Amino acid sequence: MAVGVAIAAVLGGCVKLGPDFSPAPEPWTTHWQSEAIEQVSTSGAMPETREWWRIFADPALERLMVAADAGDAGVRIAGLRVMEARAQLGMAQAGRYPQVQQATADAMYVHSRQTGASAQTARMWEYSAGLDVGWELDFWGRFARAIESADAAFLGAQANHAAMLVLLHAQVATTYYALRTAEARLAIARDNARLQKRSFEITERLFKGGESDELDFQQARTQYLGTLSSIPELENQIQQARNALLVLLGRPPGPLPELADAGDRTGVLPLIDRAVLQDVPADLLLRRPDVRAAEYKVAAQSALIGVARADLYPAVTLMGSIGWSATSLPGTQNGMLLVGGPSVRWNIFDYGRIVNNVRVQDARLQQLIVAYQDTVRQGAREADDAAGGLAKALQRERILREASQAAERSLALATTVFREGYSDFQRVLDAQRALFAQQDAYLVNRGNAVNYLIALYKALGGGWATSAPLIDAATRQQMEQRTDWGKLIGETSQP
Repeated sequence: MAVGVAIAAVLGGCVKLGPDFSPAPEPWTTHWQSEAIEQVSTSGAMPETREWWRIFADPALERLMVAADAGDAGVRIAGLRVMEARAQLGMAQAGRYPQVQQATADAMYVHSRQTGASAQTARMWEYSAGLDVGWELDFWGRFARAIESADAAFLGAQANHAAMLVLLHAQVATTYYALRTAEARLAIARDNARLQKRSFEITERLFKGGESDELDFQQARTQYLGTLSSIPELENQIQQARNALLVLLGRPPGPLPELADAGDRTGVLPLIDRAVLQDVPADLLLRRPDVRAAEYKVAAQSALIGVARADLYPAVTLMGSIGWSATSLPGTQNGMLLVGGPSVRWNIFDYGRIVNNVRVQDARLQQLIVAYQDTVRQGAREADDAAGGLAKALQRERILREASQAAERSLALATTVFREGYSDFQRVLDAQRALFAQQDAYLVNRGNAVNYLIALYKALGGGWATSAPLIDAATRQQMEQRTDWGKLIGETSQP
């Protein structure tokens, strides 16, 4: 029976053992909808999801994105892994050609001397050269499946690189607006500290002049010092955010020139109530780079089942040898040897090793299928959570804005009533405390709204665009000096 299958394979061409890969998303992905996403999104052409940060129209943020693309360590490593996967694909493609290629050449000097009455001395050179070639025919698709697996791994490495860009751009934007939020909170803290300092000085004069008791003075002092103590912590948050940005840009702590001429943006937080999407969330979800990377892992593993199953069948190899020999001894002739023919190798008594290897590969495939499906579900959860968080943050924004306005009015009224002698100073202190708390809560919530918007774009796979090459010029030069990459590094390094 095996001989018949082999003959059919020769006559019909290469037979690819193992399953043919086909994407297997879960049925819910074809009709998935999110009320939260629909509530906070709109369709439009600009900005594209691949460059979603342009929705903020912030030149400083755009400069940071460009710098991060070129300097971030994670993105650079992901780019080098693409090069590694491309070289491994080249190794797999070599299986289509003769696998055994061995050339030999020998030269030997012979000096012999005989003893006795007829003693003779002989001196001569012996030469030989040979070439052995072995080519395993891909009857069962072993090498074709190996190429499929390596090609899917190469595409997966590219998808992982895009996923790193998605993550990087979200991190840069989140950190940048954490910096802006801290700057805005610092400005509010300083304004309130100045306001509370004046109240503290007033109560101090009244207390020293005997016009007020010590309680008002100590309460005003406590409130002022409490607000003043928040300033160093906010300054520390600003410095930490700057350092985090520098690391994302691939730099040590130091100056950040991308923010040097962005003084008018200091402490400015945008308020955008809609995400601009070019497609329905379900399609965007399946195009997420990490989802595509998970799918390519499934494809690569699926092909490995065929590689493992090929070991169950005989391997036919065409063998050939060419040999030449000669000596410098007069009267001798040169010799030529030509040998060729098929060779069959079949692991019959493997005690279940090959079968169990097929089972191992199949179990690994199923694991990756489950992991892929879970990646899609996690992406849907992240998108829905981010959209829901944005919607609620926008609702709170309106409430907190009105609360801040009411707190400002309350402080003005409390100050007026105190000056006219109709109330004690405690109401002024309460109004000042409420004003600072409401203004700070308003800024924190506004920063949260920005973070939810960024998280929504990230969850839907936006932000993979970059103008930076896959490998920077300095790294490429080092690699070319160390190793002959040929055309491979130029072809793969295109952005």
